[in-house]
Amino acid sequence: MLEVEVKYRNADRTAAIATLLNWGATLTQDRTDVDLYFQAPDRDLKATDEAFRLRRIGPKNYLTYKGPRRDTETKTRAEIEVPLGDGDAAATDMERMLVALGYRPVMTVRKKRRVYQFHRDGFDLEACFDSVDRVGEFVELEILAEEAQYEAAKAGLLAAAAELGLSEKEPRSYLGLVLEAQNAPA
Repeated sequence: MLEVEVKYRNADRTAAIATLLNWGATLTQDRTDVDLYFQAPDRDLKATDEAFRLRRIGPKNYLTYKGPRRDTETKTRAEIEVPLGDGDAAATDMERMLVALGYRPVMTVRKKRRVYQFHRDGFDLEACFDSVDRVGEFVELEILAEEAQYEAAKAGLLAAAAELGLSEKEPRSYLGLVLEAQNAPA
């Protein structure tokens, strides 16, 4: 499955949400994500433009691999997300196992996320309004699509972003932004 995604800064959230509601969007989640990113033992994930993380959403735990990005207009990449057991113990055990296998924890990224879901141009879309610790406010639009649907999904995503008034694209990942903020001179 491909994740076709685009992220924006400095959006007029009130106007974007009003437009989403006019389109019939529904607020489906109001949550906090805690993502612990890892560096692989066999390759530099930053150099290969991949990502690997342990995601915690409340008691739920997931391992997520994101492949290299396919284009610069969107952040399209293969995504594999595997649900794990719930709770702190399961997350701690998975972290310990990954470290034992040679994975190195890199950074934890925390965000508060409000997720709106809607259907448009033949696709189910998510609009995520994110407040990311240390780096600010963002809006992400996302479609999960099969390979054969890639071009249509990309066009639909970019059209929805334009109609929502989103214009200041943020090409960097939340991990990259948090690492930059951590390393910025005081």
